[in-house]
Amino acid sequence: MRIERPARVQRALRLSFGTALCLAASFGLALPIPFLAPLLALMMLAAMNRPLPFKASLGLILVLLLTTGSGLLLIPLLRYYPVTGVLLVGLCLILAFSYGLRGGNPLVATFLVVGLTMISSAGTAAFSLAMMVIGALVKGLLLAVTTLTISHWLFPEPASAPAAKPAPALSPEESGWLALRATLVVLPTFLLAMIDPASYLPIIMKAVSLGQQSCATSARSAGQELLGSTLLGGLMAILFWCALSLFVNLWMFFLWMLLFALLAARQLYGLGKSRQTPGFWLNTLATLIILLGQSVQDSAAGKDVYTAFAIRMGLFILVTLYACAMVYVLDTRRQRRQGPQTRQ
Repeated sequence: MRIERPARVQRALRLSFGTALCLAASFGLALPIPFLAPLLALMMLAAMNRPLPFKASLGLILVLLLTTGSGLLLIPLLRYYPVTGVLLVGLCLILAFSYGLRGGNPLVATFLVVGLTMISSAGTAAFSLAMMVIGALVKGLLLAVTTLTISHWLFPEPASAPAAKPAPALSPEESGWLALRATLVVLPTFLLAMIDPASYLPIIMKAVSLGQQSCATSARSAGQELLGSTLLGGLMAILFWCALSLFVNLWMFFLWMLLFALLAARQLYGLGKSRQTPGFWLNTLATLIILLGQSVQDSAAGKDVYTAFAIRMGLFILVTLYACAMVYVLDTRRQRRQGPQTRQ
């Protein structure tokens, strides 16, 4: 007989188990860009309290193919008319973020942002690299959907759990402003990735995560939210790597990820005392997965893991500091403009 646990406990167990299972399976199957699958699983498990039906799963994969294909259409513009191409990417990013903020499917919005940035920047270097990224995203989504189904079967939502409340509707002006702010957070990293896409693709995923988090962050809490979660994710990645080095095998990889994800999920769902928002803990886990995944790949390729980690962590901190500064500057200017209007 299955014991019915509280909804928050089930969700924490589901998110941590599903993320750990997807991470281990992705590296065990040697998928291209293996950190993508657990990142997608993390986003889906955090956003969905019900399993995806089979038709919805197929529809999501088709949506991924269509949205990521938008990045392919921008490759000729970025190669031959770079200024026009970058401006068009910026406009499309604003529309993608606005779609998510106005009640659209958050996964579709994320796929749009990833397609516009990762695939188009990869395609400026080589079309084959862009196709490899699309293949990695599709395979990663298939694995994430499978993991989502298994996790919901093992840790189902209690029948007595209330339905999830819809996010509060934003005015067109507010959603447009937040979309512009998120776009300005992501766009410089996109320009950096166009120089060397193979090296900076993980930085794009970090910038996308920061862009989404900045939509729910005020100027007062930007430093604590964005920089704090990045630093904590880096610290957890260091501790994870040290723990994994004691027993290097796939089972320990899964078990250590399960433990670290449980620690974060406990705070994310309010099972422990925390002053931070759920977005803080989601960004912490996303940072951990990206840094850890790249370190494992560096080790397999025979690279200097510690030097590569230090460089990557430094770039993450720089990108996060830029995001904090952008949120502060834009919000401060907006408040100054609104001040005279309210007095009039």
